[in-house]
Amino acid sequence: MSYSFDEITPREGTNSYKYDARQKVFGTEKVIPLWIADSDFPVAPFIVEALRERVDHPVYGYTFRGEEFTDAVGGWVKRRNGWEIHPEWIGFSPGVVAGFSMAIQALTEPGEGVLIQPPVYPPFAKMTRMNNRQVVNNPLVWNGRKYVIDFEDLEAKLSRSKVFLMCNPHNPTSRVFTRKELTRIGELCVRLQVDIISDEIHSDLVFQPHRHIHIASLSEEIARRTVTFIAPSKTFNVAGLASSVAIIPNESLRRRFQHQLELVDAAGNIFGSVAIVAAYRQGDRWVDDFNGQLVRNAQYVTGFIRDRIPSVQAFMPESTYLMWLDFRQWNMEPEALFQYVVDHGLGLNSGITFGEEGRGFLRLNIATSLEVLQQAMYRLEKADRDRNSH
Repeated sequence: MSYSFDEITPREGTNSYKYDARQKVFGTEKVIPLWIADSDFPVAPFIVEALRERVDHPVYGYTFRGEEFTDAVGGWVKRRNGWEIHPEWIGFSPGVVAGFSMAIQALTEPGEGVLIQPPVYPPFAKMTRMNNRQVVNNPLVWNGRKYVIDFEDLEAKLSRSKVFLMCNPHNPTSRVFTRKELTRIGELCVRLQVDIISDEIHSDLVFQPHRHIHIASLSEEIARRTVTFIAPSKTFNVAGLASSVAIIPNESLRRRFQHQLELVDAAGNIFGSVAIVAAYRQGDRWVDDFNGQLVRNAQYVTGFIRDRIPSVQAFMPESTYLMWLDFRQWNMEPEALFQYVVDHGLGLNSGITFGEEGRGFLRLNIATSLEVLQQAMYRLEKADRDRNSH
């Protein structure tokens, strides 16, 4: 069957952070919220059905994740991206951010360096600092067409880092790193004895001709240094279930990560595991259709901005439902730019929160209906006109 993404589900009054926290985040409820990375589409019906079936059993006691969990995860990773993983490599994490925070604790000591590639998802720097580790920046470089890695700088920075906290696909730039790039990264980390924590939460949302490659799938040597996190949360809009997957081929790394889980008794919940199994067993067609919708949405936004707001630069994303918009021609300081679009009824992410490299940028979430995106683009166009009239 095919799935339609023409309609969205009203979320006001459900304690939705995206909608019901607008006053707190933007100072007003009168913005279209296109910021935090969840979608406005209903959860896939097969996930709802699986959850409902489990809810109907009236006992929600202690449970464990058995073969159906590891079989579902392993089958999904092999079908979608061609990586064959062993069941014993597969573990649980209570969300990807919690997972990479615990992996930082497991693989590094206080004061050691954790390399990140800004502009990047804000918790990368935040969790590194909160764990009393040193942030080492290897900024991505805009080459006029896309963001690329400065490998000379990367090698120099890895030499004083213990861990490379990698984001692939990359949030917010949408880059899907190529096999050549990933192989070079992996070989550098092996040679310099740097472990890799790879946040691959957006790996299902990749647009042709691009293809996601798990860095740990490239060689046994790279796999032995890599902790990989995936989750259905972005893909299937189940972030509220706080459940993700850690894939760790190296037994020693796996034991160290498991120890961090045990320190905080991070067992997760029944319903998150049910959702993971249902999503990864039955979600192929749903994801393919979802990606098709995201491509159409991205094409609309890039075309509108190109034709009607040329002072803003937008490019087609390679992945994710997050677009990285360049407002530097507006010559506004980050706080002023953020407030200006808020005053015009748009709630976007300020680029500066992704690092100094995000100065002059805003991040736009396109995982909503075309009708909502049209309203957002009209408001952005008016903001540009008002700016030029002053």
